[in-house]
Amino acid sequence: MLFDLRTYRCKPGKLRAHLDIYEQYGRAPQERHLGQPLLFAIGETGNPNEFIHIWVYRNAADREHKRTAMWADTEWLAYTRRSAELSGLHSQHNKLVTNASWFTSSIEPA
Repeated sequence: MLFDLRTYRCKPGKLRAHLDIYEQYGRAPQERHLGQPLLFAIGETGNPNEFIHIWVYRNAADREHKRTAMWADTEWLAYTRRSAELSGLHSQHNKLVTNASWFTSSIEPA
């Protein structure tokens, strides 16, 4: 499996507004293409302006196929425009990782 760990940092005071826009406009099209994330969380400690999510794919080809379809979805593109208009994101960090050979998970990609 391939795990896509994504950490986003919002500008101070913009986290709640960004998550509200995502919940209202971005969540449905993203989950339609990627399935539900393994995790979508706001930190309890550390930077109060960060949130993270983890998506699960079978492999890199599965990720590419699903993300290409998502970026062709007009509903997803409308969400990204709303997000850009808010101008609430400060930075983004993505990390692709695979499980250790001895680790098995009951999680299945969508």
